Amino acid sequence: MSFSGKVVLVTGASSGIGAAAAILFAKEGARVAIVGRNEIKLGNVARQCAEKGETPLVIKADVSNEKEARNIVKQTIDKFGKLDVLINNAGFSKPGSLLEGNMLEAYDDTMKTNVRAVIHLTTLAVPHLIKTKGNIINTSSTVSLRVLNAPSMAAYCISKAALDHFTRCAALELASSGVRVNSVNPGPVRTDALENSGVKNPDAVWESYKNKTALNRIGEPEEIAELMLFLACDRARSITGSINVSDNGFLLKN
Repeated sequence: MSFSGKVVLVTGASSGIGAAAAILFAKEGARVAIVGRNEIKLGNVARQCAEKGETPLVIKADVSNEKEARNIVKQTIDKFGKLDVLINNAGFSKPGSLLEGNMLEAYDDTMKTNVRAVIHLTTLAVPHLIKTKGNIINTSSTVSLRVLNAPSMAAYCISKAALDHFTRCAALELASSGVRVNSVNPGPVRTDALENSGVKNPDAVWESYKNKTALNRIGEPEEIAELMLFLACDRARSITGSINVSDNGFLLKN
């Protein structure tokens, strides 16, 4: 499944699923551009990519900032001359609920990154993807398909449901141009998200998530990266507009 000569742009690549995807695509021969806001973490991912393949283009940027989003695509094209795969992986969550009165603030901030930024970056990338008959992968979540019993997470759930439908709409519109669009919808995946959110005992939280899956296990970022790799390759040439769940049976029990 070689990606030799292919150019892959990964947002939210400083850790977790995005980092795993960048490293895996680099290993498979791709020229990779990695985007994130944490320069130190990006540097660590860049070193791991270089150990497996070619040194990536590192872009420190906030995808929700329109000027910086334009620069992301410009730097990638200036460096590599083309784009074959766009992975919209950057995501954000802000708590807020109706009863607490801060739902609208949470909604606006979450949608800005999880949906609006994806639409904007996709719009900027599409002319280049049409030239290469490339494809797009959006990182969604199983929370797009069910309601969490956590009112403060409503804005995040709504954003991922919207992202799924954007994936379908974009897939239909771009099909005639030969560009495929799909999403991956992970269940619980072990990343540093809990630590970054200030959770004091993340291991206990991961254990509780594990018990909610049919297979009694938590996913690893590398598993989702493998799914992305397949969706981006020619073996998946018939797959577009697809919502691809990888959740260890989380939806089966919840």
